[in-house]
Amino acid sequence: MSRSGILLALGLITAGVASGETVQKTPPLDKHERVGAWQPVDGGVQIPLWPKSVPLAKPDSGDRPEATGNGTRMVGGRLWHWASYVTRPTMTVYRPKDRNSRAAILVLPGGGFEVVATDLEGTEICNWAVRQGVTCAVLKYRVPQVWPHVNGRQQRPKRLLALEDAQRAMGLLRAQAATYGIDPHRIGAIGFSAGAYLVANMSNTTERTYPVADAADRLLPRPDFAIIAYTARMLDDSRGRNSLELRPWVTISPEAPPTLILHAMNDPTDNIRQPLAYALALNDAGVPVDMRIYAKGGHAFGLRPTADPITTRWPGQVQQWLHDIGIM
Repeated sequence: MSRSGILLALGLITAGVASGETVQKTPPLDKHERVGAWQPVDGGVQIPLWPKSVPLAKPDSGDRPEATGNGTRMVGGRLWHWASYVTRPTMTVYRPKDRNSRAAILVLPGGGFEVVATDLEGTEICNWAVRQGVTCAVLKYRVPQVWPHVNGRQQRPKRLLALEDAQRAMGLLRAQAATYGIDPHRIGAIGFSAGAYLVANMSNTTERTYPVADAADRLLPRPDFAIIAYTARMLDDSRGRNSLELRPWVTISPEAPPTLILHAMNDPTDNIRQPLAYALALNDAGVPVDMRIYAKGGHAFGLRPTADPITTRWPGQVQQWLHDIGIM
């Protein structure tokens, strides 16, 4: 794994991803990485996002073979796993076995645009969603992609490959709504960390930076509802500690969907001001926005229960919110 990938894997889990504890209280685990494309093992159906005939821009790893690996620390008492060097993205669909609410959700895992956290913020979310009667799709998007620095300040890539994959996946879900037994007007997105930024980006633009491949790319890429968990890359922190200004690349649309934001006050990776800035901007644009903020929880807790209340309570709060906005 590249040096930046190792640092990312360390950074994603350090500083209390599950409990807010300091790094010194949990000894590191050995990292393992192996060549081979990630495959679902729990009943999901994985489909390619793009026809093989469509040329795709490559991630920064070029043609390096896709790999899978595990993180360096436990989350909720278990390892977490990733996919990286993704050149041909996929969407893995999970369908409810009993009651079908006809709602659907696209899951965008985190990973700092370096890896894709396939279980912690992917398949485990879908396992919960299908129990609620919601069709769920995990996106394995193209990574890694470096966000460049200019004059010491981070910049968003002009063409964000993961966003293209997310928009394509949303179009496919709508195009195949009848096949999946879902309502094309009740398809939302949930994102974690870097994935949360992608959901916010999807929410506020319908512009695509790739050529239309087929009918799916002519359908609305904006989700019908958005859930943002411990978001990143939103706040312009150059303006001082108490500023709640957004980064120059963050645009806000009054057409953004109803949004629920989840965050922990002690998140050591993405400061609480990140979601606050985004929530205020949505509110100023007239977009309905709800927030659930807890004192403890750290970063990248996913859906794994710990002693921190946010980890056991947010799924029920999401379910209630979906009822409140008429999705379920």
